[in-house]
Amino acid sequence: MTDAATDVANPVDSEATPDAPVSLFDQAITRYQQGAAPEELIDDFLTITAQSPRQSAGWTCLAWLQLLLDQPRTALQSARNAVRLNPQDPQARINLSVAMLETGAKGVREHIEMVQRVIQIAPELAAELNDSIADGLRRRPGWQALEKVKAWLEA
Repeated sequence: MTDAATDVANPVDSEATPDAPVSLFDQAITRYQQGAAPEELIDDFLTITAQSPRQSAGWTCLAWLQLLLDQPRTALQSARNAVRLNPQDPQARINLSVAMLETGAKGVREHIEMVQRVIQIAPELAAELNDSIADGLRRRPGWQALEKVKAWLEA
């Protein structure tokens, strides 16, 4: 989960109640950044996506947690929702790519190429994405699908 997710988390969302989902999102992001385990956060993000199903950042974070917890099938659906809601979000595309690799789904290259294009247009996002990948590899050592995505992005 990147800081970009928090930037995306605060748009005007017709599905959101004035304080609850954004507040819960901010609290959950802070807890994640402080090192909380994915198991401790997943219920918060299930609540966030149920309350604000059109908030792409919630789906992006949920997919990331599901991937960290080795739940690739549910992560695949969450990541698809995130990409559908915000096709330009490179973190959502990385999550989708990892979930696709882990489930054997076809079409990963399209998403990797989109992330590469976004990084070319907005190189400042590369550092955030690299931080997110490094965080994932720290939290889930030996994560082959994420290591593969990392290598493709570095190529």
